[in-house]
Amino acid sequence: METVTASFAATATKASLPARRRTWPGYTAAVAALGYAAPHFWWGAGVAAMFPGDFASAPRDNMEAAIGYWVMGAVAVFGAVLSLALVSPWGRRIPAALAAVPAGLASIGMTLWGFTYFAMQYLLAAGRVVSAPAFAAKDAHPQAAWGLFWYSLFLLWGITLGIAAWQRLRDRAPGTPDSRTS
Repeated sequence: METVTASFAATATKASLPARRRTWPGYTAAVAALGYAAPHFWWGAGVAAMFPGDFASAPRDNMEAAIGYWVMGAVAVFGAVLSLALVSPWGRRIPAALAAVPAGLASIGMTLWGFTYFAMQYLLAAGRVVSAPAFAAKDAHPQAAWGLFWYSLFLLWGITLGIAAWQRLRDRAPGTPDSRTS
């Protein structure tokens, strides 16, 4: 009897681990997306908290501000929903390619965007490049340190979204059983 119980426990653990392992990238990407969206909404409302630079010199009351704050926040909320669709049962109603291909492309862009920021920060710190005069004051502002946080968020979001998209495409491949459809 003890052997049967141990065998059942091992089988149950093996069956439950892949589902958990496959969902964490989508949930992590969704949290990162919402973490990016929230400040854009409060910046659009005029709250300067966590702004990566001089908020007083940031655009307001024009199309640039509307796009920079409200539209980017809304796009990030859509990105969170897309991230969840890649790993949630309700997302299985969406064809895999329709969800995973745009997510994969976005993943590449966000990962490169985040990586490029850190590469540029390294080159600035090493003295290999110098900020353009138009950006020197912005780069020297104490609030510019928030850029490290925001671009880390881009890396996290991009990498985890890419993993979730890859797994979603892999799940639909012929001969690959999809444990979440049963």
